[in-house]
Amino acid sequence: MNQLSEDRPKVPDFREALRFWVKLGWISFGGPAGQISIMHRELVEKRRWLSEDHFLHALNFCMLLPGPEAQQLATYLGWRLHGARGGIAAGVLFVLPSVFILFGLSWLYMAGGELAWVQGLFHGLIPAVIAIVFAAVKRIGGKALKSPALWSLAAAAFVAIHFFHISFVIILAVAALVGWLGGRRFPSQFPAGKGHAADGGASVVCAELALPLAASWGRTWRVCGLCLMLWWMPVFACGLLLGWNGIHFQQGLFFSKAALVTIGGAYAVLPYVAQMAVEHFDWLAKRQMMAGLGLAETTPGPLIMVLQFVGFVAAWQHPGGLPPLAAAALGAAITTWVTFLPCFLFVFLGAPHVEGLRERPALAAALTGITAAVVGVILNLAVSFTREALWPEVGGEPDLFVALVALVAWFAIERFKLGVIPVLAACAVAGLIQALS
Repeated sequence: MNQLSEDRPKVPDFREALRFWVKLGWISFGGPAGQISIMHRELVEKRRWLSEDHFLHALNFCMLLPGPEAQQLATYLGWRLHGARGGIAAGVLFVLPSVFILFGLSWLYMAGGELAWVQGLFHGLIPAVIAIVFAAVKRIGGKALKSPALWSLAAAAFVAIHFFHISFVIILAVAALVGWLGGRRFPSQFPAGKGHAADGGASVVCAELALPLAASWGRTWRVCGLCLMLWWMPVFACGLLLGWNGIHFQQGLFFSKAALVTIGGAYAVLPYVAQMAVEHFDWLAKRQMMAGLGLAETTPGPLIMVLQFVGFVAAWQHPGGLPPLAAAALGAAITTWVTFLPCFLFVFLGAPHVEGLRERPALAAALTGITAAVVGVILNLAVSFTREALWPEVGGEPDLFVALVALVAWFAIERFKLGVIPVLAACAVAGLIQALS
């Protein structure tokens, strides 16, 4: 026992943990799998602040929530270490660097759109996005589609959204129902997945954390009341000050709705956002949506930050009575706010229950069905992006530059395992050379 006590690391104080959360916000590249791996390596293996079992239970919990799972995992781990202030610090610092970086890139995209070199850079990002999204289909599909029933569910989701334009929300609900029923009747066809499994590791002695705050109805009502007030006050302020039909109030409503259906990661909700922002609201063009995805891939933090770009561009192009930059800044701010504020609500409500979380077959089977459908939805995103990129004008000549560079980028990702950032940089340089030649 004495030896164990000597080997056991100390619980970090708030300032020590804060330094880590600041660092994490700047190095969290690689999508959710990479971000989760960084947290596992740093917090479980290196610092031993949390145990392997505790980390995986927290990850399974976050995968059941709407929203970016890596950011929610950071929020939960911060809460577990230092309560509400730890959760707020971890969750905010996880996204803060990308907020400022993407704001600057969004401004460059809109303000410098007439410059040949800027156009060339963004034109080069388009084939990179195509390659990255197809790589995501292959990667996620390879992990998720483990049975004929799941392959069929993915194919049905693709047909439903691509040919019949059925709402992403309906597809998600039906997939969850199919997974739940299938898991009860045909469990071998709907195996419960484990999500992004962190690399194993033997049991090690970790810091001895205090018991978590117990759940209670009083705490639940306080968390709900405070978070809902913070969530909706800025939205209704936009409606009161700028008009209920103004773009900023409409963005607050729409992206609040999107925040509730982001189960399955950013790639899963992007088709829904593209469908509504491009086709329904006519806020921006599909090529602008593709450029935003490319920019979001270049920043640390969750990929769902692309929604900030959508909010920025949409408000810039529909400023109402405001100057374009002011409208865009407010659009980016309200979009980011309603995208991430619900994450804190969900995590803080469920956090006291995480350590008692064990395998829930019904929930796991529903999540398996959703994940399978998400593969089909992402494939639709890849096909739609490719068609729009290769034929920007209906009936016109195909963009051979985009086709060639996309094939090279795909080959680089799949054959040489090149990372997202080098691929994006190389494609942007290729676009710049083409524009200036």
